[in-house]
Amino acid sequence: MSPARARTSQAAIIAAARDLLEEGGLEAVSMAGVAERVGLKAPSLYKHFDDRSALLAAVATEVALDLARTLADAVARSDADPATRLEALAVAYRSFALATPRAAALLFASVAPGVAPTPEAQAVAAGPVLEMSEAIVGRARALAAARVLIAFAYGFTSMEAAGAFRFGGDVEEAYRFGIAVLAAGLKRGAVDAPDAAGTHAQA
Repeated sequence: MSPARARTSQAAIIAAARDLLEEGGLEAVSMAGVAERVGLKAPSLYKHFDDRSALLAAVATEVALDLARTLADAVARSDADPATRLEALAVAYRSFALATPRAAALLFASVAPGVAPTPEAQAVAAGPVLEMSEAIVGRARALAAARVLIAFAYGFTSMEAAGAFRFGGDVEEAYRFGIAVLAAGLKRGAVDAPDAAGTHAQA
């Protein structure tokens, strides 16, 4: 493949859009700006993507797949204990979110109609968290548990990236503490909380 062709591949265009996103936010991701970054005329970019929303959706999908790989690597390096694996997932997500906070936000924020990862990419990214949640609380409550954990991790890291924690202290320690408390609470809740039918879980 020639250097020119490689420079104008869809992967290169998506990478350029992600760079612009992190550098200047969503406003910086224009078709003209991305085209300039990869050395194209703006009209040529429309041969790859129909419009800006399609490009941003492709970026969001690539971000989701990147996160999925990050989480899968964290699971592979961890031991078999579900709570330990859950902490490893949470720590890996924090590193990912702090390294690329604006890209990570695309996974959760609705920035424009149609701008979201594909359902397949979302499922792959959520898979490790759902698996660990199921191991802790059981299949019936796995989705609810995963939503609680994701909400905490996303909310905490979004505040951290924005510089919202202004009272000193070890922020990473606070994050790990929060995850440990949630994991312990979910484990206890799997035994104590009523199930969807209003009965208590069986021993």
